Amino acid sequence: QVQLLESGGGLVQAGGSLRLSCAASGRTFSSDTMGWFRQAPGKEREFVAAVFWSLGTTYYADSVKGRFTISRDNAKNTVYLQMNSLKPEDTAVYYCNVARAGSNYWGQGTQVTVSS
Repeated sequence: QVQLLESGGGLVQAGGSLRLSCAASGRTFSSDTMGWFRQAPGKEREFVAAVFWSLGTTYYADSVKGRFTISRDNAKNTVYLQMNSLKPEDTAVYYCNVARAGSNYWGQGTQVTVSS
């Protein structure tokens, strides 16, 4: 079982920045993929970014490429999402995710609101 604790959401003006953090309890495994999804009101949850834990390979949704950066701290079992040049359409609840051996684990979500 993996527990995920997210932090860093909030209210920011368009063009601003926020950094989200997600700390995973217990150890991580080399085959883990950690990432972020988001869900806006009335919309389905969508992929934002992910990092393959062992190699550090990163993946991004087209909508955030060039603006968001995902990174990890192996020693702290923590993944970060640096969000720059935020847009009102980035407003959503952001969820941390760990994919491990065919199972998905989710954090409780953190609200990001971008005002125009």
